[in-house]
Amino acid sequence: MGVELADPMVPRFERIHAVQRDGADIWTLEIEPPGGCEFLPGQFNMLYAYGVGEAAISISGDPSAPGRLVHTIRAVGKVSEALTRLGPGDSIGIRGPFGRGWPMEEAEGKDVVVVAGGLGLAPLRPAIHLLMSARARYRRVVLLVGMRGPAEILFPAELERWRGKFDVDLELTVDHAGPDWQGNVGVVTTLIPRAVFDPVNTVALVCGPELMMRFAIADLARAGVPDRRIYVSLERNMKCAVGLCGHCQFGGSFVCKDGPIYSCDQVRPLLGLREI
Repeated sequence: MGVELADPMVPRFERIHAVQRDGADIWTLEIEPPGGCEFLPGQFNMLYAYGVGEAAISISGDPSAPGRLVHTIRAVGKVSEALTRLGPGDSIGIRGPFGRGWPMEEAEGKDVVVVAGGLGLAPLRPAIHLLMSARARYRRVVLLVGMRGPAEILFPAELERWRGKFDVDLELTVDHAGPDWQGNVGVVTTLIPRAVFDPVNTVALVCGPELMMRFAIADLARAGVPDRRIYVSLERNMKCAVGLCGHCQFGGSFVCKDGPIYSCDQVRPLLGLREI
């Protein structure tokens, strides 16, 4: 007889281990499931706040530490607001992990360009952890990170640590800043033409606001990166996470099971279209 699998529609309840505030409206929740939880960089969980509802939240932790689940959440609706009000010891419902991850195996032996805008750094963070822990598998690693302002910079200690590595190129920019800021000012896509990489042998990972991703795709393509090797993360109104409800239908696919990671050649015709 085969092993009976848990019902993917039924959440399991765990206790929150730690909570950290990472911005005015951003919190990171850490959960340590007794049995652990293996995941691929780019996958997401459905997180359930008791009596309120559930939302799809990307996993933002280190895939080499599956005993700890990390989710970074912006409070923008009733479910996410309820999740960010939870504290250590509180119960949280979890379903997952779901979806396809970033193409880390395809990227082996190639240059990797990561373009992160704002909270889009959180879904990319597991992939960056993997790039750092298995650095010899990849050629040049370029991290391009954009935030709204200096006060909104996510994971600043990690960014500094990554920037300090001799075999990683990291550039950080902010949309606006005061006179005390000594770094780059401008949207993250302005960093792409200045980055050094071999476009023909590059895999690009992009996550951020949709408008930013559209411009990043255009700039990467202009630099010579093939559409099939530009990957984006799309999280659109996922409800069931198993392709049944249809809320996340994106053209002919369902983001929850066919994504959330797509190559540019799959989504370019649909990005920016109304009602899609």
